[in-house]
Amino acid sequence: MSEEFKSLLSNDIIPENWYNVTPDLPEPLPPPRDTKTDFSSINLLNKILPKEVLKQEFTFKRYEKIPDEIMEKYLQIGRPTPLIRAKNLEKYLDYNGKIFFKYEGATATGSHKINTAIAQAYYAMEESANGVTTETGAGQWGSATALAASLYNLKSQIFMVRISYEQKPLRKVVMSLYNSNVVPSPSNLTEFGRKILKENPEHPGTLGIGISEAVEYALDHNYRYMVASVMNSALTHQSVIGQESIRQMELLGEFPDVLFGCVGGGSNFGGFAFPFLPKSDDIEIYATTAHEVPKFSKGEYKYDLMDTAGVLPAVRMYSLGADFVPPKIYAGGLRYHGAAPSLSLLINHGRIKSDEVSESEVKDAIKIFANTQGFIIAPESGHAVASAIKYIKNHRNDKKTLLINVSGHGLLDLSIFQ
Repeated sequence: MSEEFKSLLSNDIIPENWYNVTPDLPEPLPPPRDTKTDFSSINLLNKILPKEVLKQEFTFKRYEKIPDEIMEKYLQIGRPTPLIRAKNLEKYLDYNGKIFFKYEGATATGSHKINTAIAQAYYAMEESANGVTTETGAGQWGSATALAASLYNLKSQIFMVRISYEQKPLRKVVMSLYNSNVVPSPSNLTEFGRKILKENPEHPGTLGIGISEAVEYALDHNYRYMVASVMNSALTHQSVIGQESIRQMELLGEFPDVLFGCVGGGSNFGGFAFPFLPKSDDIEIYATTAHEVPKFSKGEYKYDLMDTAGVLPAVRMYSLGADFVPPKIYAGGLRYHGAAPSLSLLINHGRIKSDEVSESEVKDAIKIFANTQGFIIAPESGHAVASAIKYIKNHRNDKKTLLINVSGHGLLDLSIFQ
């Protein structure tokens, strides 16, 4: 291994603090709103979220110290992750500039999700919770939650969107290996799940339904609810991605002109892109969504429900509606109806641009990336790569430096090609 590459993976690459974008937004972040008349959904957060997570959700501090215990776990699960120049992809695309990618697939669970799962499980353990619960789409978040809970000797209950539960059986095996209980959502474990199943026994499930089930389960069992995305605390924990990327690029004597990341709820994208915002006003940033879930182009920027049952507060975001049932695309992590309020605000201001790619474009991008760089990437990450390839075809003679966030590997998603 070259000294250069080893320096990019040294322990001091991991930041000492998480970065919170809130103080650097162009306007104050609109506060969450209650949605019920019979109880406060905002006060509900006090019952289901670890107190420290809730504190981080509403803080205006730019930086939050990462506890030593969490830093130790980051080292154990594979941080820092590699940043690699994609020279073969440059050659294949006949591109005059440079392409780099941040590879979050190198973590223990194979995606970026573990970055916030460890933090939230740690804070749940500190409060002596009975366990943790959450929803998951493609299964990366469920896998991360299951492992993080196991590391802190906590029980975990995962509600996996039914269509992904059926499409991705190996994800269930991973979660079960980490001692988690996994059920398809909608399920018979909750009152809301039973209601949905009574209306439609073949319902494919949505992330909004999964969230509602997990919140109900947390209330009934003194569990803590683990926030996968959308809420600002999760994006703050994910900022280790962007901060590592900045440091690694500096060591290479480089700085990106253009960033690309995929967007489901916004956690990997925000964690990757937000730390770059204070560094440059000129950097172009593209948030890529699935063409089949066009939240930025067809959704409205408005207050909307985070979950289908309306148990959680409403937040101002780009949304297709909490009752939106997305097509059965394979990239389960991108099927969420909305996007993080902080990301939505930046999209609305034009600071971050949006793009959409279809599943066929994603499959082509995954194949190209595999045959040039050797990495088989997740369908979600394939959206970011497809967007970058599209950009390069329109800017072939530019000499810009591109940086792509590859948020996870696709080794458990190969049936997409069957």
